[in-house]
Amino acid sequence: MNTATMIEPSFRESVDMMFNRAVALMDLSPGLEEKIRVCNATYTVRFGVRLRGSIHTFTGYRAVHSEHMEPVKGGIRYAMGVHQDEVEALAALMTYKCALVDAPFGGSKGGLRIDPREWEEHELEQITRRFAYELIKRDLINPSQNVPAPDMGTGEREMAWIADQYRRMNTTDINSAACVTGKPINAGGIQGRTEATGRGVQYALREFFRHAEDIKAAKLSGTLDGKTVIVQGLGNVGYHAAKFLSEEDGCKIIGIIERDGALVSKDGLEVEAVRQWINKHGGIKDFPGATYVADGASVLEEACDILIPAAMEGVINLGNAARIKAPLIVEAANGPVTAGADDILRKKGCVLIPDMYANAGGVTVSYFEWVKNLSHIRFGRMQRRQEEARHQLLVDELERLSADKHLGWTLSPGFKENYLRGAGELELVRSGLDDTMRSAYQSMREVWHGREDVTDLRTAAYLVSIGKVAASYRAKGL
Repeated sequence: MNTATMIEPSFRESVDMMFNRAVALMDLSPGLEEKIRVCNATYTVRFGVRLRGSIHTFTGYRAVHSEHMEPVKGGIRYAMGVHQDEVEALAALMTYKCALVDAPFGGSKGGLRIDPREWEEHELEQITRRFAYELIKRDLINPSQNVPAPDMGTGEREMAWIADQYRRMNTTDINSAACVTGKPINAGGIQGRTEATGRGVQYALREFFRHAEDIKAAKLSGTLDGKTVIVQGLGNVGYHAAKFLSEEDGCKIIGIIERDGALVSKDGLEVEAVRQWINKHGGIKDFPGATYVADGASVLEEACDILIPAAMEGVINLGNAARIKAPLIVEAANGPVTAGADDILRKKGCVLIPDMYANAGGVTVSYFEWVKNLSHIRFGRMQRRQEEARHQLLVDELERLSADKHLGWTLSPGFKENYLRGAGELELVRSGLDDTMRSAYQSMREVWHGREDVTDLRTAAYLVSIGKVAASYRAKGL
C-alpha cells in the first residue's frame, strides 16, 4: 500500500467511514440508516465579552447528534482547533458510546474556540458564564434535555461555573445541579468522576486480559503484570490510566509523550513524579532519570506491549501507522487512530480497543452523577451503616468460634477491618463502572468472535451501539 498517495480523511470522515463499514453488515432500511448517521442540529454562537479594555468575540458550538434518548450528553472542550465538523463527529461518537455502555442518553458535544492558557481565571469565568448563558437560554443546557461535561481544556471548575449560571437563570428548578456533570464534590459532583475515564481504561484492559483468546489475537500472553506501556498525553485521562496500571496492575510505563517531547525509560517511569514535574515546570524536559526525546511523536513507534493514545484525535495516521510496533492499542482519547491508519493496523494484525468503549468511563460516571443529582442523595448514605451492622453480626460469631481452642483456627489479619467496611460512594462508583466496562466488552466480544464477517473490536462496537440506537428509533415508531 502506497500511503503517500492516499489522502488522510478528516476526523468527521473517519467516523463516517467506520459507521459505513458497520452498517454495511446490518439490515437497516436506508431511511433509518440516514436518520442515525446525520447530526440532528448544530448551534453556532458568537458572543462578545469585554476583557482587558476591549470587546473580544468568541465562537462556540453545541451539536446534538441523536435524540433517540434524552437528555443528550457530551462534553464541552476549550481549544483553538474547535470547529463544527469536529464537534459533530464527537457528538456522533457520544451517541454510539452511550448506547454501547447502556447510558440512557443521546449524543451531543460542545466546543469553544479559545486557548484557556491565554486567559486569567476571572476572565475564563466571564467567558464561560457568557457561553453558558447563550446555550442555557436555548435549552442547550438543561437537566432533561442537554447535559454537558468536561472535555479537553475544561474541568470541574468550568462545570461549577456553568451549573451556577444555570441556577441563576432557573431559580425554581429543583434539579438544577443535574444540568451538567463533572462538578466538584462540594457542588453536587460525585466521588470518582475525575479519575473515571482513566479508571475505565484500566477496567477495559483488565477485562481484555481475562480472555485467553483475545490476548492471543493481540500476540501477547500472560497477564497485565509486567506489560510495557507507552502513554501519549499525561492529561487527566492518560495520567490516571498510567498511574492505575503501574501502581495496581504491575504494568511498566516505559514512555510518556507530551506536548514538548517524550520521556523514555526501559526501567519504567514513575507516573506521579512525572506529573508533579509537569505541574511545576510546565513540561517534561529535563526530568531526571529518563531519556528525553525532542520529537515526541516518534516514541509512538517504539516497541511496547500496549500503546495508549490519550490526548488528541488523529495522532496515529497514514504517515506513521505502518511503523507502529505495539500489538495492542487502547484508544483512551477520542479518534486517535484515523480510518486509514485503522485499515493498515488491522492488516498488520494489531488489535485496537476502540475509543467508543475504552474511554466510556467518563460518561458512565457522569450518568451516576446525573442520577445522584436527580435523587438528591449520595450513593451509600442509607445502606452503608446497615451493611456494616449485618457484617458485624457475622464477624462477632466468627470471633466467638475462633476463641474456641478446640477448633484451632483464627481470623486472618485485616479480615475484620476489610469485611466490616461498608461500601461508600467511591467504592460503589468504581463497582458500577467495572460492571459497565465488563458488560460492554462482553457485548462487543460476542459479535467479534461470533460473526465471521466481523474481524475487529471497532466494527463490533459500532454494530452493538447502532443496533441499540436503531431499536430505540423503532420503538418511537420510526
